[in-house]
Amino acid sequence: MDLSRRAFGGLALSGLALPRTALAQEISMLDAMRAPLSAPTSEFNAAMEMMRTRGNPDVAASLINALRFSRSRGPQIAETLQAVTGEDYFTDWFAWMLWQEKNPQIKPHADFPAFKRELMLRIDENFDEFLRTEYIQPDRMRIRLEEITWGGVVKDGIPSLDNPDLITAAQADYMRGDDLVFGVSINGDVRAYPLRIMGWHEMFNEVIGGVPVALAYCTLCGSGILFETDVPGRAAPLVFGSSGFLYRSNKLMFDRETNSLWNQWTGKPVVGPLVDSGIELRQRPVVITTWDNWTAANPDTRVLSLETGHRRDYGSGVVYNDYFASPDLMFPAQVDQGTHQQKDYVFAIRQFGAARAWPLNAFEGMPVINDAIADTALLLVGDPATRSVRAYERKDHRFAPAGGRLRDEAGAEWRVTETALLGPDGASLPRVAGHISYWFAWDNYLGDSATVYDG
Repeated sequence: MDLSRRAFGGLALSGLALPRTALAQEISMLDAMRAPLSAPTSEFNAAMEMMRTRGNPDVAASLINALRFSRSRGPQIAETLQAVTGEDYFTDWFAWMLWQEKNPQIKPHADFPAFKRELMLRIDENFDEFLRTEYIQPDRMRIRLEEITWGGVVKDGIPSLDNPDLITAAQADYMRGDDLVFGVSINGDVRAYPLRIMGWHEMFNEVIGGVPVALAYCTLCGSGILFETDVPGRAAPLVFGSSGFLYRSNKLMFDRETNSLWNQWTGKPVVGPLVDSGIELRQRPVVITTWDNWTAANPDTRVLSLETGHRRDYGSGVVYNDYFASPDLMFPAQVDQGTHQQKDYVFAIRQFGAARAWPLNAFEGMPVINDAIADTALLLVGDPATRSVRAYERKDHRFAPAGGRLRDEAGAEWRVTETALLGPDGASLPRVAGHISYWFAWDNYLGDSATVYDG
């Protein structure tokens, strides 16, 4: 979409034109950054010539933004990008974003935060709550401003479900047996959140079993993570929503108390008042499985009602169907595909001072894996057909499958539950929090700082 000629999100991009008097004097860098978006052709050409003559790649970030939002001027913008970076000529915004991620040594011009803020506020004036000038300076952020991408929706354009209505399993006649759900059990409170509904909302804020939690579901990276939201030192639990922004094809959520932006994948604030708070949200166990499997193991479960207060098509296989079926990403993110394809599923654990991933296909023909993370021995029980993995501490035991249960090295049988492995004489081994994710998100965020199970 060409922002020089069309409105975006109902808000016309007025006010971005290069002042006509500027060319008679010296063009400021901020005015030059604005020029591709809405300036007359002569002023746009003069701004591009100024950038090329200056020859500094610090303008690349603004040009890459312009390349996305001013496609009719793409060839000239790309020529300027080539001139200031020395890279080969290409016009694709996606490719330039990947180039930018690979070149963190190139720092944007000092006027870039003002340009980025101005551009984003023309899409949605509510973005002002996230992009306050004092919070988007490079030394105040935990991610690069130039890599924050507009995801195509305004603030709360993907509305969270806050304490939504639940019904019994018997009442849920809309559910099909093979529908996938996020299954949660806390202190005996058992609930199911169908992906066919959560894909439209990507966030719920709930109190389950007396524990305030939020499920942050990034459809783009295939990851639903359950976080505790009662943070020590804060008067009330945090309540989260979807900001409309992405970072490396992962949603940036926000808390409604401070409007800080949070990395959905790490549970840490990355922009805003809470950046230096040291907060990292604690994870709780969650599993993806089929409705049939969940209700068979948890007949007393409650499940989301279709009466969410929003008008959406909650049919099976509707939301993001094309994206889930494609091997491609919708937004740019670097990924090493030497061993795994970018949208292969892994089960991810970040606990015990370490991080480790298990490819989902490792469970094919082998539903039980005895492994470890750091110095903690783990048992993982998985089913790639239903995208289900549960992890437990196993202490000194080694387990093998035994007709729907588990058998340890002494031949004793153990039962898998949502909270623990239960063995003889009241023995119990606790569940460990983890979540499913596409490979690209794991590789992009952790890379060499983590380990991967290789079978």
